[in-house]
Amino acid sequence: MGRKVTLATCSVNQWALDFDGNLERILKSIEIAKAHGAKYRLGPELEICGYGCADHFYESDTLLHSFQVLRKLLESPITQDIICDVGMPIMHHNVRYNCRVLFLNRKILLIRPKMAMANYGIYREMRWFSPWNQLRLVEEYFLPRMIQEVTGQDTVPFGDCVLSTKDTCIGSEICAELWSPRSPHIQMGLDGVEIFTNSSASHHELRKADQRVNLVKSATTKSGGIYLYANQRGCDGDRVYYDGCAMVAINGDIVAQGAQFSLNDVEVITATLDLEDVRSYRGEICQPNMGGEPKPCHRVKVDFSLSSGDDIYLPTHQPITWHFHTPEEEISLGPACWLWDYLRRSGQAGFLLPLSGGVDSSSTACIVHSMCVLLCQAIEDGNSQVLQDVRRVVGDDSYCPQDPRELCGHIFTTCYMASENSSEDTCSRAKHLANQIGSTHMNINIDMAVKGILGIFSVVTGKWPQFRASGGSHRENLALQNVQARVRMVLAYLFAQLSLWARGKPGGLLVLGSANVDESLTGYFTKYDCSSADINPIGGISKTDLRSFLLYCVEQFQLTSLRSVVAAPPTAELEPLTDGHVSQTDEADMGMTYSELSVIGRLRKISKCGPFSMFCKLIHMWKDVLSPTEVAQKVKHFFRMYSVNRHKMTTVTPSYHAETYSPDDNRFDLRPFLYNTRWTWQFRCIDNQVSQREADTPKH
Repeated sequence: MGRKVTLATCSVNQWALDFDGNLERILKSIEIAKAHGAKYRLGPELEICGYGCADHFYESDTLLHSFQVLRKLLESPITQDIICDVGMPIMHHNVRYNCRVLFLNRKILLIRPKMAMANYGIYREMRWFSPWNQLRLVEEYFLPRMIQEVTGQDTVPFGDCVLSTKDTCIGSEICAELWSPRSPHIQMGLDGVEIFTNSSASHHELRKADQRVNLVKSATTKSGGIYLYANQRGCDGDRVYYDGCAMVAINGDIVAQGAQFSLNDVEVITATLDLEDVRSYRGEICQPNMGGEPKPCHRVKVDFSLSSGDDIYLPTHQPITWHFHTPEEEISLGPACWLWDYLRRSGQAGFLLPLSGGVDSSSTACIVHSMCVLLCQAIEDGNSQVLQDVRRVVGDDSYCPQDPRELCGHIFTTCYMASENSSEDTCSRAKHLANQIGSTHMNINIDMAVKGILGIFSVVTGKWPQFRASGGSHRENLALQNVQARVRMVLAYLFAQLSLWARGKPGGLLVLGSANVDESLTGYFTKYDCSSADINPIGGISKTDLRSFLLYCVEQFQLTSLRSVVAAPPTAELEPLTDGHVSQTDEADMGMTYSELSVIGRLRKISKCGPFSMFCKLIHMWKDVLSPTEVAQKVKHFFRMYSVNRHKMTTVTPSYHAETYSPDDNRFDLRPFLYNTRWTWQFRCIDNQVSQREADTPKH
């Protein structure tokens, strides 16, 4: 009958500027799509060069090599007899555009530039690209000579156009256009476009997947149609993890779903759908609005059909229910996949983690353990690429992991760095967790190094600083804590470089950090201490979520030692013990609880609150537990801490981006790092409101 179409979309683990690897993965996805009978294959945004090229987009080399890869794709027999939709940067009239290139049988059909740029949050597309603002306008694009030699074409259509095959019409959206209030699929649908495609480079954030799925469903709920969504996967060289979720929807229902987290470099999702279902759906709901577009879409015609004449017995995909991960599962899976990409692509031989026995470092350890679980499962499932990468990391071409714990012993080293201020409790918790996950564990005492550094200071100055408990000043107390913390960082890097050498093995280790997002927000860490590492998988995750994650790990991985970690009060253990027990706790040091910090962090970043606006919101949010005066004290205390310590964010370890209120200074949370920490005007506004409230409150 010629009305059923088989379409393919994919998630591909591309790497910025890895043109060889990117080409190989694109070809593999097209090969899989064809093997499943697809006549159209959609790939992620900027998949040829990788989305995260950043300022390399300015370089002519990036444009040149992208066209060289495009030529290889055009010439490959794998790309024949299927419409291929790939992403790459293109310069037109000396302006750079983020483009889709659609081609078939060595001919480029059209080039569609992105019209709505992602220029918020972590995204800075306007720095490198311009949007195509000319609705329905199509121009001629002169192809480079290397492409002309393959296609025999001098020019191709470039602009806001759609593709008309002999049996249907396909229109493109690119990533942020789906999120835009003026999404192109609305006008395209009213003009008869039946298949919408979206190529994305959308990163993982906790609790975000449902937004993406709901947008895709709603795109075809109102006006019908088929929607294909492709997304990049993995770490392409930056702080974010692109989390796949390739999907296909029709008339508001999801019919095919890809994995959100996976170690597969290429995942192809195909669906067979009936175009008549789209036409029937639109018949009643959309008929009064169809065909009335003042400027119809520019249609590029191609002599090709997505359907075949004999398809009556071809089954179609039916609606499915999307499975969403819990936040605890997301923390277990997303950072673990990100760590694996970073490790295998960095050429290092494993990780080293200073394991303190607290919630944060234990969470980092559990994420590495989760990574080992995923690796063993992938190898058991026959993923030859993962096995090849594992063998390269451990330096043994015949190695095959027996179980996650055994693999952990090969690639993960943990060390407890004790001082005279450390308790037996934390030492025991670190040892038991290391034993359960299987890491190679060391106990290191740092007292000798600390005393040596203080000895140098004493020789020069004639002074020996004392802790507050021994009569020292606040400045002495803080300096003594910082010396311990910084010695641990130096030793961590020494052991990362040489511990494998000492065991007669090649390679070095990546140092992992374990400061959470709330501590980064307030600056509750020592600059250049163990928060200074190569990468940090939990730097974008709140303490509250990390506690829940550890309880999840108790059940999921049977890591029973974590119960005592969660039960213990968070402490830095940098001040002297009292009768052998901890006298210092994080929340007492910070002057607020971690749950309070999460609320404040969201108001500061997500709700865009300064001190006064935050006070105005919190007097209502916390009215049952705090008076306006107490709220004012909390707000002022936070902003003092935040502004005094903001300079620390300029050197903070690159962290996995997981929270919308992250204070990451790189490109997500752009703020000064030298503040007037008195906030005189802002705090005066708060004080005036408190005084007025007290004056208006009747005295009893």
